[in-house]
Amino acid sequence: MRVTKMGKENQSFLPELEPDGPQPGPSWARKGWPLDLGGTDDLTASMDPTRMKAEIKAAAEKKGAKLDEKAVEAACDDSVRAMLLIRTYRVRGHLAADLDPLGLSKLELPADLTPEYHGFGPDDLDRPVYIGGNLGVEWATINEIVAILRANYCGKVGLEYMHIADIEERRFLQDRMEGKDASIDFTILGKKAILQAVIRGEQYEKFLGKKYVGTKRFGLDGGESMIPALESVIKYGGSSGVKEIVFGMAHRGRLNVLANVMGKPYKVIFHEFSGGSANPDDVGGSGDVKYHLGTSTDREFDGTKVHMSLVPNPSHLEAVDPVVLGKVRAQQRFQDDIGVGKHQTVLPVLIHGDAAFAGQGIVWECFGFSGIRGYNTGGCIHFVINNQIGFTTSPQFARSSPYPSDVAKGVQAPILHVNGDDPEAVTFCCKLAIEYRQRFGRDIVIDMWCYRRFGHNEGDEPSFTQPLMYQKIRKHPGVASLYAKRLEEEGVIDGGFAQETIDSFTKYLEGEFEAGKTYKANEADWFGGRWAGLNKPADPETARRNIATGIEGKLFDGLARTLTTVPEDVTIHKTLNRVLDGRRDMFENGSGFDWATAESLAFGSLLAEGFSVRLSGQDSGRGTFSQRHAVWVDQNTEDKYIPLCHVPHGHFEVYDSPLSEYGVLGFEYGYALADPKSLVLWEAQFGDFANGAQIMIDQFIAAGEAKWLRANGLVLLLPHGYEGQGPEHSSARLERFLQLCAGDNIQVCNITEPANYFHVLRRQMLRSFRKPLIIMTPKSLLRHPMAKSTKEEFLGESHFRRIVSDTNPPADEDIKRLVLCSGKVAYDLIEARDAAGQTDTSIVRIEQLYPFPGEPLALRLSRMKNLEKVVWCQEEPKNNGSWFFVESQIEQALSEAGAPVSRARYAGRAPAASPATGLASRHVEQQNALVADALGLSVEDVIAARQK
Repeated sequence: MRVTKMGKENQSFLPELEPDGPQPGPSWARKGWPLDLGGTDDLTASMDPTRMKAEIKAAAEKKGAKLDEKAVEAACDDSVRAMLLIRTYRVRGHLAADLDPLGLSKLELPADLTPEYHGFGPDDLDRPVYIGGNLGVEWATINEIVAILRANYCGKVGLEYMHIADIEERRFLQDRMEGKDASIDFTILGKKAILQAVIRGEQYEKFLGKKYVGTKRFGLDGGESMIPALESVIKYGGSSGVKEIVFGMAHRGRLNVLANVMGKPYKVIFHEFSGGSANPDDVGGSGDVKYHLGTSTDREFDGTKVHMSLVPNPSHLEAVDPVVLGKVRAQQRFQDDIGVGKHQTVLPVLIHGDAAFAGQGIVWECFGFSGIRGYNTGGCIHFVINNQIGFTTSPQFARSSPYPSDVAKGVQAPILHVNGDDPEAVTFCCKLAIEYRQRFGRDIVIDMWCYRRFGHNEGDEPSFTQPLMYQKIRKHPGVASLYAKRLEEEGVIDGGFAQETIDSFTKYLEGEFEAGKTYKANEADWFGGRWAGLNKPADPETARRNIATGIEGKLFDGLARTLTTVPEDVTIHKTLNRVLDGRRDMFENGSGFDWATAESLAFGSLLAEGFSVRLSGQDSGRGTFSQRHAVWVDQNTEDKYIPLCHVPHGHFEVYDSPLSEYGVLGFEYGYALADPKSLVLWEAQFGDFANGAQIMIDQFIAAGEAKWLRANGLVLLLPHGYEGQGPEHSSARLERFLQLCAGDNIQVCNITEPANYFHVLRRQMLRSFRKPLIIMTPKSLLRHPMAKSTKEEFLGESHFRRIVSDTNPPADEDIKRLVLCSGKVAYDLIEARDAAGQTDTSIVRIEQLYPFPGEPLALRLSRMKNLEKVVWCQEEPKNNGSWFFVESQIEQALSEAGAPVSRARYAGRAPAASPATGLASRHVEQQNALVADALGLSVEDVIAARQK
């Protein structure tokens, strides 16, 4: 193998999927399929018998020999079999590579890698065979061919790449792996730098082990070759156009990467080991264990500066992967680096454990993003720390595939397997990876085989479960000592170089250790860069006071034209024409505005004010319920027209996402993490499906700010409402979000009016802080005749209302029964009450459930002097929905109001294991019963009232 100069060419993977690329033909047609492989590989063309015979004749004559037809036939037969032998090594040579530092994975040489398998006997091995320039030679004996192939494909690096369809990519990799003189070559300075990096990694772990005996650190011991390898990603990435690298990784080696790659001061880490905080005392938050924390920094190699960030993550392995990709996508957009031939300046690097890489489905979800419009980041470098064990689980019990990296073949990513005891080989793989990624814009995987010297964590005893492996490990020399000995034998360093490096670095660590005792953070890494000007609200209640979010009439009218004008060259669906006719009527009459139109007005007004809007989810372009129509599809050409893309100043994008919740929600969280100036929304097809992304909700959305001081303004749109559609199409599990609410961490709303939805979206961007916003969006209310708004509700000083009274309220002094609720059930209650002629019952909607609007509710209650009953009504079963959250909040508001009633009572469905019935008739019975209970009517009264 040889290291060659990086190519300057760039080719984007699947360019037709890029935002700026052409999208011809029907949307369901698979572009570029079936694949034009141009033959199975480069050998195919040269194996044509007629062509080969002519080449053999010419080559022989060139050497002064003439061959008769029989000799040509024999030589041609030799060549074909030799070519097949070469191809077999390209496909399967990695199976015989020297990858395991411990020597425990002893694999027999596959039979098809032997000359005998291809028909060459003992007498044939030294006969010259024509191979036409393959392997860099024209004629070679079988022994010479095998020697070259074993050196190229069966050394410390094994390459899997023949599953790649693209010929240029395969040739690129072959060119860097194959050849008679191919080798991994570093300069003397380069070798010394690699050794010094390995020593830093090794001694840092030893220092921590000595100073903090028995403390968990999830050390890199046994995998120290990763340190110089990651530095090569920074160095060679910077020289090929990378300005920023976003890293994501789990626990193992994280503290080492923070210190020796990211440049986090050692004294700060020592301070954290001693129980100190990395942030000032007045910042607040829960904090997190040190091996979950992130950082950001700049490093410079050869005069090129690269900004790096390591995203904080929880213990949920691989959960950080989509967050990194989303953040990278946002950064690429800032730098105008999205599109065909781009994706050059921001690089994602994900560092995985072998067991998690094979076992966690989120890994595949992220690979699935690699070629998709709206999610592609131009290739990610995946580095697998292959410990050959997962906690106590051996590989044969952890996966069904030979390698942990096999999942990557699904997107045709090349895979470099490498022996972790060879730092040069690992560094070479990273250099090759960055060159490949920058040229082809594709994912690539480095699978570094190593070992875990001290078990899962430093307090664990690994010999309980893997005694033979750990007998080997105890006797096995460290990476630094092996590499230092090798460099001494090569004459690169003298006998004292390694020890001098160790002594010097250890002395430095001692100084940092002493400095860590008195270290005190004076600044929180929080509101910098694009977050400048934003802040943490000083007082949650004051911060939640409503700000004016209405817009001017001129902007309103301009958006009306944009949202209802069909270009002459666009032929839209006849039903969409009727939808647009309805919207024109709304704008002309100034009334009847529905949910989807209010949403478009919110998006358009934010765009006009310079914000960006990104909406993604399953079927979000049209809308699951055919309500949104943000994308108009030409019925003749399937070209797409997006009206909001024509609003000046801002940037609008809407994507129908992959059928993923976990990965896509994580991606959008990462995008919002990087860009507070964009309204980023993720929409579930049905709110119930958000439970497929519960890890992202629990670990990032609800707790990210408290744990890591990372604010986020992501909006979740979760269709919710009981319409008899069954247990998976009713409940967005409102109760789960409310259980997560604490410390002013998120916002949870169940909104019933289009204008209020408009205002809450605008409020999300116009305030000086960002909090995740969870909205229980409606289904039936999308077209409900009572769920309409007027033009005036969008204009001027109008704003979001946390509490909304019913449409026909009695006078305050006449109210004896107050029904509090949220969401769709309010309209069922209003209709039944009005039909029954009740004049002493008021129905008040709590539009924002958290932070709970206790102050305005108490003010409203204080005016109801003759109140006799307070009821909380919900559609959800009693053990679901809002009841257990709001009960104490309502009680406190009643107390503060001095109300004659001290507590509310519950009216709703009985506790249930399933969130909803699947029987329409039973649904109606339950709905009538809960409405009757809330209003103090009989079920017969409710049915009769509805029939009126």
